[in-house]
Formats: sequence, structure tokens, C-alpha cells
Amino acid sequence: MKTSVLVIISFAAAGVAAGAGYWWGANSRPAVHGGEPRVAAAAAEPASAGVTKNRKVLYYRNPMGLPDTSPAPKKDPMGMDYIPVYEGEEAPAGQIKLSTEKTQKLGVRTEPAQIRALDSVVRAAGRIEPDERRIFAVAPKFEGWIERLFVNATGEPVRKGQPLFEVYSPELVSVQQEYALATQGLAALKDAYPEARTSMQRLAESSIMRLKNWDISDEQIRTLTQSGDPKRTLIFRAPVNGIVMEKKALQGMRFMPGEMLYQIADLTSVWVLADVFEQDIGQVKVGARAKVAITAYPDAAFEGRITYIYPTLKAETRTVPVRLEIANPAGRLKPAMFAQVEMAATSAKGLTIPKGAVIDSGTRRIVLVQTAEGRFVPRDVKLGIRGENYVHVLEGLNENEQVVVAANFLIDAESNLKAVLDGLGSAPKTDPAAAQPGVPAARPAVGHQAEGKVESIDRQAGSISISHGPVPSLKWPGMTMDFEVAHAGLLEGIKPGAAIAFEFVERKPGEWVITRIEGKRLAPPPKKAAAAAPASHAAH
Repeated sequence: MKTSVLVIISFAAAGVAAGAGYWWGANSRPAVHGGEPRVAAAAAEPASAGVTKNRKVLYYRNPMGLPDTSPAPKKDPMGMDYIPVYEGEEAPAGQIKLSTEKTQKLGVRTEPAQIRALDSVVRAAGRIEPDERRIFAVAPKFEGWIERLFVNATGEPVRKGQPLFEVYSPELVSVQQEYALATQGLAALKDAYPEARTSMQRLAESSIMRLKNWDISDEQIRTLTQSGDPKRTLIFRAPVNGIVMEKKALQGMRFMPGEMLYQIADLTSVWVLADVFEQDIGQVKVGARAKVAITAYPDAAFEGRITYIYPTLKAETRTVPVRLEIANPAGRLKPAMFAQVEMAATSAKGLTIPKGAVIDSGTRRIVLVQTAEGRFVPRDVKLGIRGENYVHVLEGLNENEQVVVAANFLIDAESNLKAVLDGLGSAPKTDPAAAQPGVPAARPAVGHQAEGKVESIDRQAGSISISHGPVPSLKWPGMTMDFEVAHAGLLEGIKPGAAIAFEFVERKPGEWVITRIEGKRLAPPPKKAAAAAPASHAAH
């Protein structure tokens, strides 16, 4: 009996010892939670807590870079947490700050402003015109009738001295008769007094002078005087080599003195009239060389010189005509052809930056100046002559200052540069009662707001088509149009057919970019009347 009691007590003691050992081991052994020892997590908490205590949170900013801050943690309409901004991380007023990772992701590249000589080129559209000094009109100076035409079509080429038409004129016949009588009188008065011979000689010379005044050639006059017999008709010949630009002569028609019958143009040299914009005319000088490209001959290169700058400006186009002369021996250049002209402009030396560094809002020219790693300041600049790749900076920059030449528009979208620039011009009005210490005042709202329905989404191109209602800030009626998005994250969770509220800005003329999208809260469907509950069996 005693032996049985001792055995039972031994087993109980062993069980108690085993249970105590299991309890001690479970509490002393490192427990695994999420793949990490609980002891390690507990040890890490005091360290992170110490760092957090040393860094004071000033405010929380919008994760999409929108001008929205909060004194307490919250989520944006997309469900993303606002990002804390600790003391020492905030950017000074008017400055843009990006992390190193964000700078690399955007592909930001800078280049120093440098002094260099700038050879600019002025481009203008032009057209081929005949040289006005090489246009000739055939207009007889006496009355007559056209009896025969030798050149009977516009556009025909003619050579100098080539017959054009044959005319009959009573005046021409009368002058020939006068000359014939004068020459006969001289022969009859060879023994008469000198005074009589002189008078007859003057009559003959007067007849010859009238023929010359009518532009009758010396050869034709010599033929008329040698024959002694008046001729009924006279042939008019081409005064120059050229092309018949205009023909009014018809066989059998009567013409009056001074009436133009033919217009002939010598096209071996032509003009190019280029329309230079008002802001570029100061760079164009007489004598400068120019290259001319003709659409009809894409592989040919033509060169000329600027010979004249017209003193008038066309008010409709705000352009000044500039005249160039080009040799055209083969006749390939036809009047009225269109031309693209590149004129070498005035060379100047000064402070220059790449053209891509300039953000042109239409009213302001701005560059982003890098003041430190990841810190950028927008600065207004005054520009001068524009070259092929660079532009002169007259005011606003110093030599060797680093300016952003790549991804500046991405920085604009990332940091809402428009709000920063607006803040530079005037301080936003804030409600003193709503201001909280340590939290910067929210910037004024930027952009336009609307509501609508998503028609389609192109996630690869980063665009969305929305059928939206009226936009009062732009006085737009309701319409369906395409928008770009500031970044692809805005399209997450958005599907065609969804009702949305969105905010957008005009990044550049005609380019509308959405900066915020949120699902529009739809009115819940009306609840149906609850059906009458069946009578309880207990009621029976």
C-alpha cells in the first residue's frame, strides 16, 4: 500500500515539474512574429521611439504633391496616407525640395549658365516673285490696229528681238510720208539758199525724232529712210529675253497710245519675299546670307542675299517683308512658289542657357535654379536673342548658376510650381483663427474643378476621357474631352463609367492636366418598404 502511494506521488511531482518547465520555456524562448523574433522587435521599439522623439513632426503633406497640408495624420481621397514633414526637412518659402530618389526618378539634369557667342538663325516663310526691275511692258505710244500676232499665248518664252506682233497706224504712215517729202525737198534745194535747205533739213530730222520717240528701233528707221517709200505696217519686237507673263493683244484689235499689250519678265534672277516676325526683325541685316528651301525641290539647296528690308509692317500678321535675290539660270524657281527661308542673324556674345531650361507661361519666362542637392528655386528671367539651341539671358541669372535643363516640367507637376510662383508674387490671405503653430498655411487652390463620368482610360499614355459638366471658372459648357494626368497613381482604382470629381490645370496652352481625382459619392438608392413580418406562432 505504501509502495503504491509513493509511486503515485512521484508521477505527480514529475508532471508538475514538466508543466513548470514548459511554462518557463515558452516565456523565455524568443517568439516568432511575422518572421522576426519578438525580443528583437521589442529591442527595436525603444530605438525607433528615441529617433521619433528627437524629430518633431511639423505637419503632414499631400502624398501626390498637391498644395494641401494637415496638422494631424489623415488619408487622401485615394486612401493614401499623408506624409509627415519633420523639423529641418521643410523647404524655405518659394523653394522646391525633392528627394534624391525622386530627382533620379524624374531624370533631372542641370547645366551651368555660361558666356558664349550666339549665332542665331531667323526662320520665315516666303514666296518667289519676279524681279520687278526685270519686268518689261510692251505698250505702243501711238494709236493703231494689230494685224498679225507672232506670239499668241501667255507663258511663251521669247528672245530679245523676236517679233511679237505687226501693227498698222495712220500716224506711222504720215510720219514716213513727212520724212520722204523732206528728203525730196533737200535734193531739190541743193542749189537754193542755205536758210531754205536748213528748214527742210529740220523737217526731216523732226520726222526721224518722232519715230525714235515712238520706240522704233534704229534698224527699222534706217530701213524706212533708205527705201524712201512709206510702209503700211510695222513689226514690234521683244525688248528682252524672258517669259510672257501677260498678253492682252488680240489679232485685229485696236489699241490706244500707252495701252499694255504684252508683259515680259526676265526670270534668270528672282526675288524671295520673306515675312519676318516683328520680334525677329532686329536681328536681320542687309547683306546677310540666307538659305532657301523650296517644297518642289526638297533635295536642292538655294542660296541668296538679303538686299532690302521693307520700311512697313503688316498689321494683320505683325510681319515685315524682307527681300532676297536668288540666281535662277535654269528657270526652276517659278513665281508664287512657297519657300522656307533661314537667315543668318546678328551674332552676339553674352550669358546663355539651353532653350529647354525656359518655362514659358505666356506672361513670364521662368527657369529652375538648383541651389543645393534636391533644392530648386524658380526665378524670372529676361531673354534676348534666341539661337539654334541656346538663348541669351539679359536679366535674372549669374554666370555658372546651375539651371534645370531636363525634367523641369515634371518638377512643375510634382511640386505644383504654379502655386509656388503665385506665392512669390503675393502672400496668400489666411484666417488667423484657423492658423496653427508649426503648420504652414495652405496655399490657395490652383486649377479648376469639375464633375463627370469616366468614358475611357489609356493607362499607358497616362490619359483619361471624361464627360464632364459645366466648368464655371473657365465658362465651359458640359462636354467630353481628353485630359492628361500628373502621374499614373491618379488612375488607380478608377474605371470607365465611374462618377468622379476632379481638379485640373493648364500646364501649357491646350494641355489640360488632372492633379486630383476622387470618386463622387452617389446618392444611395431609395429603400424599399419592409415587408410585413409574418405573425408569430406565439400570437396564435
